[in-house]
Amino acid sequence: MTAPTDLIAGFHRFREQHFADDDALYRQLVQDGQTPKILVVACCDSRVDPALVLDCAPGDLFVIRNVANLVPPAENRDSGRHGTSAALEYGVRVLGVGHIIVLGHAHCGGIRSLFNANGATDAQASYINSWMRLAKEAQHKVQSEMPHASPEEHERACEQQAILCSLENLMTFDWVREGVESGTLKLHGWYFDIEHGQLLSYDATARRFAEV
Repeated sequence: MTAPTDLIAGFHRFREQHFADDDALYRQLVQDGQTPKILVVACCDSRVDPALVLDCAPGDLFVIRNVANLVPPAENRDSGRHGTSAALEYGVRVLGVGHIIVLGHAHCGGIRSLFNANGATDAQASYINSWMRLAKEAQHKVQSEMPHASPEEHERACEQQAILCSLENLMTFDWVREGVESGTLKLHGWYFDIEHGQLLSYDATARRFAEV
């Protein structure tokens, strides 16, 4: 299979514009290994690249991406496959990050699938539907508290509520909870509004998302 030529051209531009001008950074990253201070749980959505949105250099972020930027609760390690949980453990226990950001975003296809009864995937056989059950609690909360809201309002509220559910699930991991309680680890809920180019942060005191 032939690789997409635009990606190959992009790699050559990267070498010329970034690697060649800052090869010392990459040598240091190889020699010293990665030492990011921030872990970001982000969505797979092609429009939401955390390093691009937050203007970060290589080595700045340890990024976990999955559908709808969800964090599952701590579960039995001997059953199932735990890609997100394993990456969280590596970031916290091995790399020693000091911050975990759950970065949600507007117009999330995963969240939209919760409200789309006529989705293209079969509910009984879809990996997506199985994964998105993690956000069902957020969906039910939004629908019960906003029964007369529009579909668009439901989706946006659920996108933000799912971030809060993920923050709660993070605290079910012993090594996350211990870090938070000792003050060595801080958790953040952020929401990127693609349409308006805004970044919102959850204010636990005010119990709402506000622009940063």
